[in-house]
Formats: sequence, C-alpha cells, structure tokens
Amino acid sequence: MHSRVRVWLNRTYAENVFFMDQLRRNPSDRAVEIHATHGDPDSPVLAAADTAEPEPEDLSPAAYVEYALDQCARRGIDVFVPRLHQAAIVAHRAEFEAAGTVLLAPTPEAVAVFEDKATAYEAVRSVGVPVPPWWRVRTAAELIAAVEELEEAGHKACFKPAAGAGGVGFRVITRAPFSLLHLNGFPGPHVQLDLVVDALERAGHPVDWLVMPRLEQPEVSVDCLTGPDNRVRLAVGRTKDGRRRGFTLHEQWLEPARLIAEGFGLHHLSNIQFRMYGDRPVLLDVNARPAGGLHQLSLCGVNAPWAAVQLALGEDPGELVPPFLGQDYTVVSGPRPVRPVSLPAQRVEETEPLLSAVPAPGRTAEVTTEAGAPATAPA
Repeated sequence: MHSRVRVWLNRTYAENVFFMDQLRRNPSDRAVEIHATHGDPDSPVLAAADTAEPEPEDLSPAAYVEYALDQCARRGIDVFVPRLHQAAIVAHRAEFEAAGTVLLAPTPEAVAVFEDKATAYEAVRSVGVPVPPWWRVRTAAELIAAVEELEEAGHKACFKPAAGAGGVGFRVITRAPFSLLHLNGFPGPHVQLDLVVDALERAGHPVDWLVMPRLEQPEVSVDCLTGPDNRVRLAVGRTKDGRRRGFTLHEQWLEPARLIAEGFGLHHLSNIQFRMYGDRPVLLDVNARPAGGLHQLSLCGVNAPWAAVQLALGEDPGELVPPFLGQDYTVVSGPRPVRPVSLPAQRVEETEPLLSAVPAPGRTAEVTTEAGAPATAPA
C-alpha cells in the first residue's frame, strides 16, 4: 500500500485549485495532502489546500529559498511545485532533495532560457522551430523604427515585456487617434502609438520590450510532461479560436513542442504556445511551469497533474496517449471559497455551505498560520 504524498504549491495562480482537485482524484486513490502558501489571503488555493500559510513579503530570492527549505522540512513535503522564485529554487535542487523533497520543475538551464522571450526565440530557432520576427526595443526611437518596419510589411505591431507571464503588458499598436470611440464598451488591448511614445519619452529610463507582428488565431497551447531523461511522456494541444476551445494531436503543433521540451530540459510540466504567422505555426511563448488551464485535459481522460507527481517520485507513468479528445467547449468561471477571516481552524464539514459550489474531496482542512494560530488576514 502506497503512503500518502504531500505536495506543496507556492504562490500560484488561482486556477490551480483545479490542479489540486485532480491530484486528490488520482486514479490510484492514493492519499494526497496539499500544502499551499500565498501572499494574497483571499487566494482560493489557500482554502482548497489541506494546510495553508500566508507567505512572508519582500523576501529576496536567496531568502525565499531558505524559507522554502524550512517549509519542506517542517511540513514533510514530498513534491514541491514552485512558481514564485522558480529560478532560485531549481538552482538549489540538491538541497531540497537532501531534505527529502523533489522539485516538480525544469532544470536551471531551461528556466534561464525561457525567462527571457528574446533569448527563448533565439534558442528555439537554433533547433529548427519557427519563430515570428521580433525586435527588442528599449527607447521610443527603437519602438518607432520597429513599428514602421512591421507596418511596411503589412502587419499590425504589438509589444510585450521581454520577461513576463500571463499576457501582462501585452498591447497592440494603433495609429487611430484617441477619441470617444475608445471609451465605448470594455477596455481593450489597443493603444495609440503617440501615447506610447510620449510615455516612453517622459519615463526617463529604458524599457525592455519585444515588438512583433500581431499573430493570428488559432492559438494552440501544448501541455507537455517530460521526464528527467528528456523524453516526452505526454503532449496534447489545447486550441483557442475566439471563445471556442478544443483539443488537437496534430503534429504541426506537437512536433515543435517536443523539440523544445526535449531539447532544452523542460522536465516535468511545461506549456508551449503557438499562433499563426501567415500560413504556418510559429512559437508564441514557453511557460516552464504547469499552465493554468492544464486541468482541461481531464476532458480527454488525462490526469496530467497526477502523472507529473508520479514521474517526480520516480514512478514512471509511461507514454500517455489521451483515450479520446473531448468535444469543443468554452470556459465559464464559477465561485470558489476563500479562507475564513479571524476564525479558528475548521473541519470541511463545518464550512459546508461555503464549499457547496465545489465538489467536496472529503478531507480535513487545517488552515493555520505558520505559528499554528488561527488563520487571519495579515495587516
């Protein structure tokens, strides 16, 4: 009989409540206990975990590694899924292993390559993966030159931070003057070139942006599970075209994703995104972490989070081929509970009305502060 597995997710995305749900519903019925930490006391991942703590603020990467090592030792963590300060953490993999914790994360070399989008584009192009044209810009003059070159070639220009995640900072350049038309409806991603240039000139310091053509849909995010032997165990594409979502196993998406995952040591879970440039797929972005939408693969009969934990523990799940591809779908948000404020630790049964919107995993929830006091929102 297998012993329980203790998994820790640090300051992660709210969507990873579904990652946690899937770990508990693993096909082997193995007991999984989940620890979560976050800087936001109202993050739903804290309420979804078996144990939870607020994270200390303003720690340097080195200090955070010490904090993480202490968490793993005190909490008996078997598998740590780091998002915050991932680069610093994976550089100390041996120390975590000495504490009895395996990291569900790529190699330090892979994290370094894909932290910076320009470095990533150069690297993947060297192994034959198509990338869009791009310009790295730091000044208003460089921005104008890049935009003009793209527009002369018939493209819409867009820009985003060279380092970033989740679409933060992405904007599409427009030449249309600002007017009341831009104040109708919801705010969009378009921004006037003259406003951006003016902001850059007034900033007094350089930026670090990539300027590139606005790529077309469909967008395909390939979720990969790769072993420490650099062999991909799972690759499934999730398609996005407007509101419609779906799945694909077409090699035009999977083959370049495998090249990247296997060629750069993207061990465990990664997400590799493509869009169309003309009539061919090109790389959009590489996430050296589990995607927030990874749980959607459950519609194809795949429990990717659990397979990743198995692989991290040395229990190779083998080649994973979806038994079927789920039908097209759309994403609808729903309520998730948050931690009670200024209340003592409670059993799940005592907060059942709050949890009624979520399938109850049938566990005891211990939500405490680091010192074991009742959970309260930090000032």
